Amino acid sequence: MSVEAFVVADDVHAHYGQSHILHGVSLSIRRGEAVGLLGRNGMGKTTLIRSMLGLHRASGGTVRIAGRDVTRDRADRISRLGVGYVPEGRGIFPNLSVRENLLVAARPGRADSWTLPRVLETFPRLAERIDHGGGALSGGEQQMVAIGRALMLNPDVIVLDEATEGLAPKIVAEIWHIIATIRATGIATLVVDRNYRAVLAHTDRCVVLQKGRVVLEGDSRSLADSATLAGFLGV
Repeated sequence: MSVEAFVVADDVHAHYGQSHILHGVSLSIRRGEAVGLLGRNGMGKTTLIRSMLGLHRASGGTVRIAGRDVTRDRADRISRLGVGYVPEGRGIFPNLSVRENLLVAARPGRADSWTLPRVLETFPRLAERIDHGGGALSGGEQQMVAIGRALMLNPDVIVLDEATEGLAPKIVAEIWHIIATIRATGIATLVVDRNYRAVLAHTDRCVVLQKGRVVLEGDSRSLADSATLAGFLGV
């Protein structure tokens, strides 16, 4: 694995109005690396993601992607640098078909690029529903569309924010299998999920936030039995 950091957030601060949400958070993701972002609800995980992806303007610090300072860039420009985003709540287009939801994000890639046939091979259930409207799909199917859409960008890194939230256990297991498959292809991943044990099992490193600050980080395997981690997560 290359040690080159593809995504670097350095001393990031963020506010919502007068509320100071992030207090100097730093996080990096190397090419091909899987990183977990953990913390209880309201600790700043989604704000950090949004600040990194241009969806919320950081009030301090810097964000660099592929060596470029993107702290003040728009989200669409950041996406074109090779960043796929699977937002909390999925964010698919309910009035577009599965096919249209996937093709709207298509971006030329490498020889091993993610094309529509490859995405449908990875998500056979979507192949069966290719002409169904996004709003007619189950929650699990919508999540597959959201992940497939991110892959159609042919990204170097995918950010997954609560990808298993609200799904049936069988579908949750399927989503984790898909995440493992993506990781095996060499795409870097940043994973946020309430199931911290699953996050630890599918990542190389984890960063833990508490009240908008990094309070713990380290190798996922080493953190798996950490009483300190359990204390920060309230489990």
